[in-house]
Amino acid sequence: MTTTEQPSVSVRPTLTSLRRARELFLLGRQLPDDVPEEVVAAWKRARFFGVRHDTRGPVPDPAPPPVRPEGSALLAAARPVLERIAPALGTEQATLLLTDERLRVLWAAGGGRDDLCLFDLSEQTVGVNSAARALSTRGRAEVHGPEHFLDLWQDVSAVSVPVLAPDTGRPLGTVTVASTLCAECGPHPGAALAEAAADAVEAELLARSQGAERVLLDAYLAAVRGEGRHGRDGEAGRELGGRGRPEVGRAVVALDGRSRLVSEAAGRLLSPEGLEALERGAVAAVGGAAFAAVPVPSSVPSSVPSTSSSSIPSPAASSSCSVPLPEGAKCRATLTPVTHLGSVIGVVAVLEPVGRTAAGADERGGMAAVDGHRGSGGTVEVRVAGRSVSGRSVAWRHAVDRATELVRSSSEPLLLVGERGAGKASLARELAGELAAERAGEPAGEPLLTADAAEGEVHAALGAWAGGRAVLVRHAERLTQRDVAALNSLLEAPPVAPLLVTYTPGPAPGPCLQRLLDSLAARTVTLPALRERPEDIRDLLDFLTPGPAPGEPPLTWSLDALRALEQHPWPGNVTELVHLVRALAEQRRATGPVRRAELPDPVREGPAARQLSPMERAERAAILDALHRHGGNKARTAVALGIARATLYRKLRGYRG
Repeated sequence: MTTTEQPSVSVRPTLTSLRRARELFLLGRQLPDDVPEEVVAAWKRARFFGVRHDTRGPVPDPAPPPVRPEGSALLAAARPVLERIAPALGTEQATLLLTDERLRVLWAAGGGRDDLCLFDLSEQTVGVNSAARALSTRGRAEVHGPEHFLDLWQDVSAVSVPVLAPDTGRPLGTVTVASTLCAECGPHPGAALAEAAADAVEAELLARSQGAERVLLDAYLAAVRGEGRHGRDGEAGRELGGRGRPEVGRAVVALDGRSRLVSEAAGRLLSPEGLEALERGAVAAVGGAAFAAVPVPSSVPSSVPSTSSSSIPSPAASSSCSVPLPEGAKCRATLTPVTHLGSVIGVVAVLEPVGRTAAGADERGGMAAVDGHRGSGGTVEVRVAGRSVSGRSVAWRHAVDRATELVRSSSEPLLLVGERGAGKASLARELAGELAAERAGEPAGEPLLTADAAEGEVHAALGAWAGGRAVLVRHAERLTQRDVAALNSLLEAPPVAPLLVTYTPGPAPGPCLQRLLDSLAARTVTLPALRERPEDIRDLLDFLTPGPAPGEPPLTWSLDALRALEQHPWPGNVTELVHLVRALAEQRRATGPVRRAELPDPVREGPAARQLSPMERAERAAILDALHRHGGNKARTAVALGIARATLYRKLRGYRG
């Protein structure tokens, strides 16, 4: 929850003058100069949306939510908090409201009305109000009396505070306190109550999300071990001990729409398209909507016992389902919802190879951490325009495939986002080459024109783009105001020629640049940083290492050096790796494989302790609990967790410090 300062009373017109200005606006007459621009703009938006100012009674939600109230994670967390706070209103003339991100009222108390949950508070339906303003500004907002467009709210003052997701900062909804009209648009007396309520709801969401991550991890571990005992409502896999050796070869993926756990066997079976299909199923299940799935036949036993609760509204949440994977997939997937505190928090997918048993898929089994520990499968070569872009990681393959799909499906501009040195410009050139090969009648001698915003080359390049030439604009974050304005203008009716733009996130962009980024948001691909895909290091070394001079041996790497390279955080990403390989190839005088001692100091000494993600913290806690129960014996701990001893040692090294 964030707070923004409210304008002081001295700079606002009086209620009487605002009421008179509103009457003039409704009559279509000239307004006084002292009416705030944001108020006039809000009235104009209401008229544009076709809102009737004389609407009487509650405005029903035109599209009832697909998720029933008991299926809303926000409502489940907020209801107990708001019910404790509601008595503090102290008067029947005050109302406490909770809305979701679409401004549908999920919960209400006070005001003497029972129909408030029928309200839809979007500006398209009721015009300006404090909830809509708070959601758009991500800060506290107040709207008083005649600032509203509706006649029935002329004697109402309201203050709203957004509720933000504790992990991503995304607005989830608003908390609103509405009352009778406050004198002269002063600060609303319920502002402190609204802020306290939003803070408490966010704290409850954070507490629930941390518990949910542990529940999902436990369900994943139980599925990897092939256990058949799951408790009710979030107790799945709570006991990590177990007896005997775990079933080997289980390919399991756990997803909650934000992060994922992928076993080593699943990493070899699943393609990026298949993982995307599972992600869609997880998002649908967490959102409470039915996803495209078919029930598992009774003859096919589910590998993950159901953890669903009767309070879950979605049909998809009631049992295990078989989810269709893309054509050509090497496996089939069975999804089982995982619940916590009455809500679906994620899914566990068990994969079975097509044409052979699950036990034959991976003789080692094991547990892989979120998005990217090294698997033992072969490198998958992603090809763009006939040239190899090295990388076997799911994150890299997904980004390249998504970018290729976008440039092939439409000639509209494409935005590549990533840290410096992540490979944005290189991928853009490969994509442009693919487009040039596919476009009929591509004029000879017109290769991709590259313009660097840092060098002031963009304005002329935009003219070439308008003339039909393919253009790559690098470093969009350094565009001048003139270039941003010109590009925004061209995007209103873009030329048919390809335009690729690279952007490195940094300080908050200005309004013009933000408008540019928003206009390209639907065709944006984010490239993963090199530290997020360490399994690609060895493939990149093969790709980047220059061929040896005549009579000289090729440049090779010792295992100790490779481990150091894979553990380095690579703040300069692939560009930093390129410089390291080039320097060793040009300056090295020793023979034999490159040793760890030959690497630069920051790489040789290893990274400093990093901040663990919530899922990694939950995984680390589970490992430490198992170690404690087994007296520090790592062999028994690995058996209890269903992972190989080598995997346990690797994870302990990764979480050290």
